[in-house]
Amino acid sequence: MQTIDLLVQNGKVLNVFTNSFEVNDIFINNGKIIAVGNHPELEAKEIIDANDQFVVPGFIDSHVHIESSLVTPSELGKVLVPMGVTSIVVDPHEIANVSGADGIKYMIEDAKQTPLEVLVMLPSSVPATSFEHNGATLTAKDLHPLYNEESVIGLAEVMDYPAVHNKDNDMMAKLKDALDHGYQIDGHGAGLSLDQLKEYRENGITTDHESVSLEQMNDRLAANMNVFLREGTVERDLQNTIQAVTEDNSDRFSFCTDDKFITTIIREGSINFNIKLAIQYGLKPETAYKMASYNAAVAHKLDKLGAIKEDYQADLVIVDHLDQVDVKTVIKNGEVMTEDSFNTTPIEFDENCVHQNLSVEDLKLPLNSNKCHVMGVIANHIETTHSIQEVPIEDGYFKTDLENDVLLMVDAERHHQLGTYGLALVHGFNIKNGAIATTVAHDSHNIVAVGTTKEAIYRAIQEVTATKGGIAVVNEEKTLATMPLPVAGLMSDKSWQAASHELEAIEAAFKEISDGVDFDPFITLSFLTLPVIPTLKLTDQGLYDFDQQKTISVEAE
Repeated sequence: MQTIDLLVQNGKVLNVFTNSFEVNDIFINNGKIIAVGNHPELEAKEIIDANDQFVVPGFIDSHVHIESSLVTPSELGKVLVPMGVTSIVVDPHEIANVSGADGIKYMIEDAKQTPLEVLVMLPSSVPATSFEHNGATLTAKDLHPLYNEESVIGLAEVMDYPAVHNKDNDMMAKLKDALDHGYQIDGHGAGLSLDQLKEYRENGITTDHESVSLEQMNDRLAANMNVFLREGTVERDLQNTIQAVTEDNSDRFSFCTDDKFITTIIREGSINFNIKLAIQYGLKPETAYKMASYNAAVAHKLDKLGAIKEDYQADLVIVDHLDQVDVKTVIKNGEVMTEDSFNTTPIEFDENCVHQNLSVEDLKLPLNSNKCHVMGVIANHIETTHSIQEVPIEDGYFKTDLENDVLLMVDAERHHQLGTYGLALVHGFNIKNGAIATTVAHDSHNIVAVGTTKEAIYRAIQEVTATKGGIAVVNEEKTLATMPLPVAGLMSDKSWQAASHELEAIEAAFKEISDGVDFDPFITLSFLTLPVIPTLKLTDQGLYDFDQQKTISVEAE
């Protein structure tokens, strides 16, 4: 008789290889599954009876930016693991764009404190573009030593298509380095045609998470890419893409969250929410749970993860009802997760990454013509519309158009005190009295703000500067709420509970200054500065037209 650590018995166990549930016993020792089935020769120290329950592999998030949760890796683990998420594949390019390799090392070190398995893809595009100012540059030479980190498993989303197409030396070196290590390379194919996606695939880029329609999904399948179905705080793409998944092609799909606030995770969940939605939209439960585990592992070349089989890592989730994804027990590396599994000590990140010298007068947009390019918010998506509208002018400057909801927006450099900033016009925030500002501004993470007057915008910017980064909401008279984000201007240094309460206060304050919107205004604002996503975006160098691939004047010719 052999004594082992744990036996999970009588459960309906998902076999990802037959795509079916089978009543079975699971024998676990030293963090691994050593047997599945009937093994009377094995005696367990601990037994979990999963009678009438379903046992599935631990959930894997195929692509996520921890920074977007606004909490640190060790704090995020306290929220995700009880939801059944046992592994996440992360791209720390948000903090890398602020603090370079030091930021990546901070994320890796802090993540070691949590039982959540944090697998790192090295940022491929720091900076995301060459024409705006971020905080750091990471070349292939800079990234190479980081492959020695145990948690590193590949190269993260390649968003610089021109560099791939033009065979840029440094980009080619980054791709080669990852492939030489036998690792996976993620893509970022927003706005790319089928031929361009095929070019990505020919260069070893095998995945994409930027599909927002069935047509785009089919292009990625045609390019022989694995696809991550995304459901974030504003990237609500699953409903528009899930119909592309069939039983015949489902092996090509897994789930990701990409960018999700801690408050959204608390309210609806993480990958468990993706599973729930997929089942609601008609996917078989067996298929949805396999996509949430084994398919993700295969896409990232993660051997011994994502299945309940001999020699696989013992990451298991026990649920009562498949369609509800009501997680009852989580086992990570063979250990049953409890509150005592999460003993962490905050790691300090004390570098002040927020510097600016704007004046109120800088926030005046001079206009010779009232016909202007206006960026339009698309609710719950990160793309924007592009329209030409007639806007009011007063004394040669743009005047806020509350009636048509056209407001002034600013993107100001915060890393090197260069004094550069861009101004633009935006529609969709529905702010009536005040402004919002944040130092979370993808991907260069400068300061971005929008509001009804230059004075309110200035006050909001000063607030996030004083707190060494953060999110602020002000009205015309005073500051209503601030969420400090002193970790690189991206994350709170507080517990996930405290951070979520501060974010809730920020959300409530926005309702005070607006007529309300049906999307998250803060994470939406943070994506209006990402020029690798269509259509109009704002950088510290001015208004950028994705379709023309160049900076344009706010005034329409």
